[in-house]
Amino acid sequence: MSDVRLRLAGIQKSFGATRALKSVSLNIAPGEVHALIGENGAGKSTLMKVLSGAHTADAGTMELGGKPYLPENPHDARLKGVAMIYQELNLALHLSAQENILLGAESASAGWINQKNSRERARAALALLGHENLDLSKRAGDFSIAEQQIIEIARALLIQPQVLIMDEPTSSLTQADTEKLFGTIGRLRAQGVSVIYISHFLEECRQLCDRYTVLKDGETVGTGDMKSVSLDHIVTLMTGREVKDLYPRTEHTPGDVVLSVKTAASAPRLKRASLELRAGEIFGLAGLIGAGRTDLLRTIFSLDPCDTGEVCIVSASNGTHAPRDRWQQGVGFLSENRKEEGLMLNQSIADNLTLTKMETFGRFGWVNRTRQLATAQRWVDDLRVKCRDASQSIGQLSGGNQQKVAIARLLEHPARIFLLDEPTRGIDVGSKAQIYQLISELAASGKAVVVVSSYLPELLGMCDTIGVMCRGELAAVRPRAQWNEAEIMRVATGSA
Repeated sequence: MSDVRLRLAGIQKSFGATRALKSVSLNIAPGEVHALIGENGAGKSTLMKVLSGAHTADAGTMELGGKPYLPENPHDARLKGVAMIYQELNLALHLSAQENILLGAESASAGWINQKNSRERARAALALLGHENLDLSKRAGDFSIAEQQIIEIARALLIQPQVLIMDEPTSSLTQADTEKLFGTIGRLRAQGVSVIYISHFLEECRQLCDRYTVLKDGETVGTGDMKSVSLDHIVTLMTGREVKDLYPRTEHTPGDVVLSVKTAASAPRLKRASLELRAGEIFGLAGLIGAGRTDLLRTIFSLDPCDTGEVCIVSASNGTHAPRDRWQQGVGFLSENRKEEGLMLNQSIADNLTLTKMETFGRFGWVNRTRQLATAQRWVDDLRVKCRDASQSIGQLSGGNQQKVAIARLLEHPARIFLLDEPTRGIDVGSKAQIYQLISELAASGKAVVVVSSYLPELLGMCDTIGVMCRGELAAVRPRAQWNEAEIMRVATGSA
């Protein structure tokens, strides 16, 4: 490309021993809409944080307009003409829509904000998105998620960027708002703005983008013209691996239905899901970030309300709907966010492991510490948790050992239905193998397991049945033998 606005070459970034970016190169022309594609964890978000000034690259070079580009922070990047819209919204929810749009770029003189000019600029930014009538005085936290996304995009457009990065911008938008956004991107392209468009929805990339780059495991593995490439080829570049028989499987046969979900929906992301889970079955849930996988598990466990439809735990009282009731019905939930939702990091292994049945270890509010520690130590030994003993603070353990304790809590309770959200995220290979073995043994003992995972070989390697979610709906449920990585990605991206 002779006319390049943005050039990235050999970008590397590590976090401790984890190499998030190994070697990434990317060239984008003025007025180009460039698709950045890859599986969850491929390095897309890390690369964009380097580009937008949130992270500093360990190695490699960046040029903007033919000159070296080294942003000191996100504000500096915006001043240089690079704006980013993150997938996770970054709004000050207590401030008004106008204040959020103008944040850091207010019309001011001698320390005084020009309210009239600020309002006009905010309105003009919203007009680009077809939302010029949005109430600028309303608190951002009072808008819907889709409206908050509009405010976030308007803030990025306010500075008239040279390069605009959009990370899954349609994940919270209605179809009508998505079409308006595409129209805005078309106008930006005509004005010479370069757009980096990150999306798992390949049909969107096909409709919108001029060229593409595929990342896999922190490296650039393919780039080219969008119109001349097949979606199958992109899926192959994204996955690039065969499912190998590396997952231990203990023989098990699914039995009777223990959980029934019928057309369940929970606003805003879970729109419709139906499934049956059997005793002795491992049911995998695939899908993209934001597709509703976690929302489905949270709805089953009653952490989120079931607005319509039904969640039925077979052979249990279903009259009440709260997480405490689910525990009593034999349902255990493992959060994908163990540090903020799954564990008390300042408490001991024993306290974390016995939390849901503390009343069995004492009377009148007093805990028999000797019994509690003995019980916890038994699980520590059985699961080979690397620690001093069960009294050690769980925050001092590695991620893999923390995860083993979180799973041991479900075993001690004991649960008969296991809802596991990303059970192997962020842990080493050895710990993963232990967890795979444990899940297989649970199924062999008649327990029912639902596993959410972003790592497709994991689902294909250990599950009996796999369901794929797309845009809030459980789009397809099939036996494992009827799936492969490419087919899962096709359904997850709405290409099937």
